[in-house]
Amino acid sequence: MSETELVLRSTRVVTPEGTRAASVTVQDGKIVAVLPHDAAVPAGARVEDFGDDVLLPGLVDTHVHVNDPGRTEWEGFWTATRAAAAGGITTLVDMPLNSLPPTTNTANLDIKREVARSKAHIDVGFWGGAIPGNVKDLRPLHEAGVFGFKCFLSPSGVDEFPQVDQEQLAAALGEIAAFDGLLIVHAEDPGHLDAAPEAHGPKYADFLASRPRVSENDAIAGLIDLARKLDARVHVLHLSSAEALPLIAAARADGVKITVETCPHFLTLTAEEVPDGATEFKCCPPIREAGNQDALWQGLADGTIDCIVSDHSPSTTDLKTPDFGTAWGGISSLQLGLPAIWTAARERGHGLEDVVRWMSAAPARLVGLGAKGAIAPGRDADFAVLAPEETFTVDPADLQHRNKITAYAGKTLHGVVRSTWLRGRKINDGTALAEPTGELLERPRA
Repeated sequence: MSETELVLRSTRVVTPEGTRAASVTVQDGKIVAVLPHDAAVPAGARVEDFGDDVLLPGLVDTHVHVNDPGRTEWEGFWTATRAAAAGGITTLVDMPLNSLPPTTNTANLDIKREVARSKAHIDVGFWGGAIPGNVKDLRPLHEAGVFGFKCFLSPSGVDEFPQVDQEQLAAALGEIAAFDGLLIVHAEDPGHLDAAPEAHGPKYADFLASRPRVSENDAIAGLIDLARKLDARVHVLHLSSAEALPLIAAARADGVKITVETCPHFLTLTAEEVPDGATEFKCCPPIREAGNQDALWQGLADGTIDCIVSDHSPSTTDLKTPDFGTAWGGISSLQLGLPAIWTAARERGHGLEDVVRWMSAAPARLVGLGAKGAIAPGRDADFAVLAPEETFTVDPADLQHRNKITAYAGKTLHGVVRSTWLRGRKINDGTALAEPTGELLERPRA
């Protein structure tokens, strides 16, 4: 019997060594080899030839709010993982809040895993949460396999996941550093937010004024100082303010163990284009001006920003009131991240190899998933097949996430996901999604 059960062939395969025509052989859900395009097909192997469509490694999204259990009317593992699969994502890591209960102790983690187990169309991992009073729960969560711990420096928006003050932050980070864990941080300084004008009404400019850049900048500066003092690993979530990039670059050059992500909405949408009352564009920190967006792209190009993840944070339609002061803050984009970023990246002179680095390899590296993030021997046979020159217009009715709200409605994007593959099995053929076969992932043990 042949050692190879499947051969995926394309004239454009994105590998760590570059893009080339190749045949990728798969056995038992793993990549066996990346061979020349015209390599002989092993006896008994099935061939899938994608022609000139591009074979990418499956994307890895480490910032997804699934909200399950407890707020499943907002989202859920079934709908979120279907949306991910439709968008070429094969692995996601679920945030610890907006579900009830939040993932702040091992009992709550067990509940979350039990809910997700039968509903996951793709592989799913979990972040733990760091909140006031749960320092004692952090090591047990780490030992139970969470990928790290999220905290907020400003109000999270839900009562069951409170922000930490500076003393609580230091206590949590000290404990996490003791077992070489990772703290991921929503970095907005509450003092600056309190001093800013209160968000109100339908005008986006008024909301933007309520979340000033200095709030992000100062919160990140403080986090850098604490990480340096404790020799701790920290990660800045959803960077919006490009003014913080020099701080991050200097800290990294000085040996501080800091990484940073940004999101498709910060890289593709601008404050200037948000219509009055269009709270589908509301998120915290906010979408900023076009000049700031240009600087974020420069941060990606020079390597200061490590990765791009969705921060998919959905809600029910009724919570998206036309008042930016009262509307829920979150953007739903799980299915659209790849085409949205590719559309903008190609206009700025970037290639699909860059997109793969930002949206697959770097997020996989962030959470230590060495089997993900690349088309290379020994890796999981997770793939997305993309028609990069084709365009489509976003119709919310076509999206798989539960509530059909998106800031991308009506936009024409480049890049149609033809199919998605999880461990050598096609889970999305471009028109239909297979039954769930995703696995629950744990942090790799040393």
